[in-house]
Amino acid sequence: MKLSELVTPALVVERELLDANLTKMAEALPGTRLRPHVKAFKTTELARRMHALGHTGFTCATIREVEGMAAAGLGDDLLLANEVLDCRRLGAIDNARVTVAVDSRVTVDAAAEGGVREVVIDVNVGLPRCGVDASEAGALADYARSRGLTVRGVMGYEGHVMLVEDPDDKRKQVEDCMALLLKASADVGGELVSAGGTGTYHVNTWANEIQAGSYCLMDTTYAHAHAPFQQALTLLATIISANAGGWFVADLGLKALGMDHGNPSIDGASVWYCADEHTVFSADGAEFAVGDRVRVIPAHIDPTVALHAQMHLVDGDEVLETWPVDLRGW
Repeated sequence: MKLSELVTPALVVERELLDANLTKMAEALPGTRLRPHVKAFKTTELARRMHALGHTGFTCATIREVEGMAAAGLGDDLLLANEVLDCRRLGAIDNARVTVAVDSRVTVDAAAEGGVREVVIDVNVGLPRCGVDASEAGALADYARSRGLTVRGVMGYEGHVMLVEDPDDKRKQVEDCMALLLKASADVGGELVSAGGTGTYHVNTWANEIQAGSYCLMDTTYAHAHAPFQQALTLLATIISANAGGWFVADLGLKALGMDHGNPSIDGASVWYCADEHTVFSADGAEFAVGDRVRVIPAHIDPTVALHAQMHLVDGDEVLETWPVDLRGW
């Protein structure tokens, strides 16, 4: 199949850029130093490429992701880095190693009663979201052990630091976050100190594994934050209208794009706004006409991918493979 034959809008991944991103990260964080976060791409075929590079442990955000990775034979070491109050589906998985994050006695009880055998203590390191206070982590770990669970260690997500641009400020903020996590680790015990992401992977030398995911496909938000990876994923769209007033309309919009980080980008154009099924833009150094195919660059990759049933691996105009986005849903 040729690129021109794809029905738009379509997720398109440049093989050469994807491979370059995967190789760069594997060199920076070899083997189990990286625990890729599958929420960013939700595609087991892409996860297989990471596994082949030596990344045998993965981070998941949903029960569905854990189930899908296990079913795909990628269950060497799956960490559900999220709190769960009904763990029966996790406990029923018998062909994978499954660990779940806990931050309260309620979530510990849910893990024990659902048949989960291993947990990590989720610690609040500064992002106001999930996580127990570092001073309470040791007591929670003791309670988890009293319920018969193995406590593998701690995790904490410094998500509020991911997009800090000043390198010195970023390093200082990460250090402060990891001081909390290491304090908790000393009280909790276990081998895992899990943290980080695409925005801090090169700074966070305190955690012994990094949960990065966006690096493989990339988006404009991380590009603006100077993450050293290339834009491998774009959305292929078709220009369906051109107005004498100087604007053009492409056939994708809010229902195909994660918009929480703002408008997408189009090279050589200025994006005005997105509607349900339309992106409206004007030329800014490039020429456009009705029928042209354009590449739209999302601002946030994770929710964008989750809106599509498949992604296409391409080399120039050749569609090499079509991968189901098979980890969507809950």
